[in-house]
Amino acid sequence: MAFAIKTEVRNARAKAFAFVAQKTMYGGKHIAEGDTIFVFASENERGQGLIARAVVTSAETVAKKRGVARQTPRVSIRVKRTALAKRRLGRGELKPFAKWSDEGPETELNFKFYRQATNKIVGISDEAAAFLNGFF
Repeated sequence: MAFAIKTEVRNARAKAFAFVAQKTMYGGKHIAEGDTIFVFASENERGQGLIARAVVTSAETVAKKRGVARQTPRVSIRVKRTALAKRRLGRGELKPFAKWSDEGPETELNFKFYRQATNKIVGISDEAAAFLNGFF
């Protein structure tokens, strides 16, 4: 399984990234060392969408806070960039793919990242990973 993260990225050309206490959804909590991850710089923080493909070099589950009934699982990860995106892919490019039942990779990414605009790590299908690989 591959993963994707949408979060604030301060240096889009960095060779490595550390993402601390990131929310997870859609299987994102299963991320582990050695997994492939596609990095999206969040447009909510002036990012431009897909910027890099990377490999996870470490992943740690963040302990839940005491006394809080409902909590989204969080993980802290470190990743090493393996490629920079050559074409743009962000909210604007994915917005037209909103027919949730069509099962296309663009629709999957639009649903998982932009239906709820929060930053997060998500698990993605093999089809979505193959689609994203076409941007490198």
